[in-house]
Amino acid sequence: MSDASRDCIFEVAGGFMAAKYLFVANEVQLFERLGDGPATLDELAKRTGVPSRTIRIVADAMVALGLLERQDSRYQNGPAAATYLSGRTPSDLRPMLRFWDRISYPRWTKLEETVRTGSPVFGGWVFSEEEQRIVSEGVQALQSDTANALPLVYDFSRHRRFLDLGGGTGSWLMAVLRQHRHLEATLFDRPAVAAVARQKLAGEPVAAGVKVVAGDFFTDPLPENHDVILLANVVHLLAPERTLDLLRRTRERVAGGARLLLADFWTDSTHTKPMFSALMAGAFLVDTGVGDVYSEDEGRQWLKQAGWQALEWKVLAGPVSVIVAEAA
Repeated sequence: MSDASRDCIFEVAGGFMAAKYLFVANEVQLFERLGDGPATLDELAKRTGVPSRTIRIVADAMVALGLLERQDSRYQNGPAAATYLSGRTPSDLRPMLRFWDRISYPRWTKLEETVRTGSPVFGGWVFSEEEQRIVSEGVQALQSDTANALPLVYDFSRHRRFLDLGGGTGSWLMAVLRQHRHLEATLFDRPAVAAVARQKLAGEPVAAGVKVVAGDFFTDPLPENHDVILLANVVHLLAPERTLDLLRRTRERVAGGARLLLADFWTDSTHTKPMFSALMAGAFLVDTGVGDVYSEDEGRQWLKQAGWQALEWKVLAGPVSVIVAEAA
């Protein structure tokens, strides 16, 4: 076996080390404290409240990974950390790292059990109030770029009433309303999530008229009389038969000509590209026991069976794309 092949195995197998170092650096506010300017180890220890001996180990790991830079005895944020992890810009990925560390990372340890049994280990997304806040804020940070891309990729000007089905904290809805303030908007999600959404939207002037409805996709009536519905990052949490059921339920609540936007980690027909989507399938599986990533072709087939006509497919940002469909 070549050295390159061996190195590849070590790089993949050791990936958990890099991830955990990054999570710890985020939790001790290493990048945030360096947002105040370069610092020596002693200064870093004082800023973070962490012993200089151990903060050196974390800081050097971040240098090795390219997130920090060191000049002589002083550390400073690299470009990526300064932009996304220092808390000094609107592009803040710190909540995503906390979500992956506190919620997702422990669940990945049960992947083998879930794969072997095909049964859920955690019983879905059931969280305490504090955990729900971490999840909601983390998912919002993770989806920020894709949410902001949606109103640039799809023209909402033809619509009047917008339903964000499974809208989370309202980040997708807000991205649309900032560009299309004429829309009447409704957000529908589980009670615990809806409560977080109300808090998030309360301070947004553009969201003053947004209606937040709490309920269950499959047992409660879905809001009616909307001419465009967004279903973002929901399908990957469901088994195919549940997705088909949900698509049929949404079709029953709209008139012909209404649009449905399915934003998700859609893959190619092999389920291997984009690579990030293929890997995320494991996260969705351990979360619900049935979650998975699906191909664009599968999405189109379900839409047809449920009474929707797929019109087009558009890339949003990163591995996330959207299938646009119309009520037949």
